[in-house]
Amino acid sequence: MPTTTNANAINASASLLAARYRGVLPRASAAKRLFDVVGALALLIAAAPLMVVIALLVKLDGGPVLFRHRRVGAAGVAFTCLKFRSMVVEADRALAALLAQDPAARAQWEAEFKLRRDPRVTWLGGFLRRSSLDELPQLFNVLAGDMSLVGPRPIVQAEIARYGTRIADYLSCRPGITGLWQVSGRNDVAYDQRVALDSRYAREWSLRRDLTILLQTFRAVMRRAGAY
Repeated sequence: MPTTTNANAINASASLLAARYRGVLPRASAAKRLFDVVGALALLIAAAPLMVVIALLVKLDGGPVLFRHRRVGAAGVAFTCLKFRSMVVEADRALAALLAQDPAARAQWEAEFKLRRDPRVTWLGGFLRRSSLDELPQLFNVLAGDMSLVGPRPIVQAEIARYGTRIADYLSCRPGITGLWQVSGRNDVAYDQRVALDSRYAREWSLRRDLTILLQTFRAVMRRAGAY
């Protein structure tokens, strides 16, 4: 359940962005959506055999194939973000136990919402994360209209307060499978800089920039910089 403060922040920011972006040309939004649908369909067709293999391997590891997590989408509308499961079953319980007994891990989690050496990650999950293959199911999120191929990284409810006044920029567009954060160092980037990158993307969006980020993403994935 979202807190009253966070819910009010979403509503206020959604109203702000609605007023701020009322003058945006409809055809610009339509062009991005067309780009997303065509691109996601093409990538799904190309990656289908690989996705089947990954699904089988994850299933053999035990537990569900997909990890479903609630994220904050455009205009504050929550959606279920899909990934190939990369963690042990009941990972939330394992995280709570770890943070309760490890102050260093708790400090890192509170600062970044990530752990560099996460004991919950399976052997297969580690490979999927380093290669970014765990995010392939998000192509279905793109087709459903919850996400874009390129956009701000999808955040959880607890991260809204960290965005401050820049939350309006985040809420003005769909979160993306990739974005400026992913091609700028990913998890090696400080949290405040991630927020700045998301804000910059929203303010300076163009189809040309989306294409550039997609091309840079392939290079970033091959280098595996900041992926864990």
